[in-house]
Amino acid sequence: MNEFYSAYLYLSMAAYFDGQNLPGFGHWLRLQFQEEQAHALKLYDHVLERGGHIELQTIQKPPSKWASNQEAFQQVLEHEQNVTDLIHKLYETALVEKDYPAQVMLQWFINEQVEEEKNATAIVEQLKLIEARYSRADARLPARKTRGRRLKCPGCFTEYTQTPCQTAGSYFTLTVNESIIECTLTLS
Repeated sequence: MNEFYSAYLYLSMAAYFDGQNLPGFGHWLRLQFQEEQAHALKLYDHVLERGGHIELQTIQKPPSKWASNQEAFQQVLEHEQNVTDLIHKLYETALVEKDYPAQVMLQWFINEQVEEEKNATAIVEQLKLIEARYSRADARLPARKTRGRRLKCPGCFTEYTQTPCQTAGSYFTLTVNESIIECTLTLS
C-alpha cells in the first residue's frame, strides 16, 4: 500500500514548509497527508472485506529537505504519476483475474488520480511562472541607471550629480585617494 508512504511523504513536506514559514503550502500538504491516509484505509478495508490478509511493511523514510518550493512540488507531481502507474497495474491485474469488485474500487482511484495529478501540475506550473517572473525582475535590476538623479557620496553623504550645477556651473565629483573616498567641488 503505497498510499501510506504518500501520506508520510506529504507530512514530511508539510513539516518542511511549516518550518519555512509557508503555512499555506504546509496546510495543503497536511490535507494531502490526511487524504492519503484515507486512501490507504480504503484499500485496507477492501482487502479485509474480501477475506484477504493484511501484512504491514516498513514505510520508507521520506526526504525532509528540498532545494526549492518548485522542486518539492515537482516531487509531488512525480510521486502522483508513479501512484497512477501502480493503480493502473492493479486495475490491469483485476481485469485479467476478472475481479469485478476490485475493478469498481480501483476505478474510484483512477478518477482520484486524475484530480491529484491535475492539482499537482497546476501548483508546479504556478511556481514556474513565479520563478520566471522573479528571474526576469532580478535580471533587470543590474541595468538600473541613475539618469542624472542625485546620489550621495558614500564617504561623506554629500549629494552630488555628474551634471553641472545650475547656479555656479561647478561639478561635484568623487575622487579616490588611497582607498579613502572624498568629495571635492571643482569650479569651472
